[in-house]
Amino acid sequence: MNERKLFRESVFITLAFVGVLWCIKSWEYATSVDLSFLGIYPRTLKGSLGIVTSPFIHGDIQHLLSNTFPLAILGVGLLFFFRKIALEVFVIVYLSTGFWVWTTARPAFHIGASGIIYGLVSFLFFFGLIKRDARSLAVSMIVVFLYHGLFAGIFPFSDQISWESHLFGGLSGLFCAIHFRNKNVTEEALTANHAIQHDENAGADPTGDSVGIPGAVPDKVQIPPSLQIRFTNSTKNEEDASDDIISLH
Repeated sequence: MNERKLFRESVFITLAFVGVLWCIKSWEYATSVDLSFLGIYPRTLKGSLGIVTSPFIHGDIQHLLSNTFPLAILGVGLLFFFRKIALEVFVIVYLSTGFWVWTTARPAFHIGASGIIYGLVSFLFFFGLIKRDARSLAVSMIVVFLYHGLFAGIFPFSDQISWESHLFGGLSGLFCAIHFRNKNVTEEALTANHAIQHDENAGADPTGDSVGIPGAVPDKVQIPPSLQIRFTNSTKNEEDASDDIISLH
């Protein structure tokens, strides 16, 4: 898959997910129905449903806006740079964050997609440090530049913020970075392998006799240049949630 097509697909998949979040919030406003009860309420059977549903529920428009831009940027980055493992990373971060919040967090409704955001930031940052290849390190540095301020969110500074979701999201991302550290996960690596195979096949004639020295390795492997992505930061505007609901942002 060429990089231009890969980038388009990454953008489409990410915007589709973010679009679902906006459709749900629009439906809430149109029907005057509050779906906060679909959040995670720790250590209750009914509240366990929130492990799956809570990332789709947000307290208000400002809460959703504060999560929209990080989700869009991080989602595209994950899918574009680490396509082979992107789905696995997302599912692990999604479910493990929700599970640990349900297991250990304070008794309140925990809603929002901030746990996923912290998980993706953590994965992209730590994976670059662990792998230490040029491309992964570049992604890691971009993430640090854009989202270094998120570090404070893992501490209990506010009763209206689910720092537990932030903390467990970050730990889930770190786990994924360690778990996938020995895999060739970038499309660039796949492209290089295909290019090597193509050059080796080009060295043989139709009769099966190799041209030149048998077993020779091509001098150069042409790898298409990486598509450059410009990331922009977003400003978060937050409003206090109600006393019995903890908004994640």
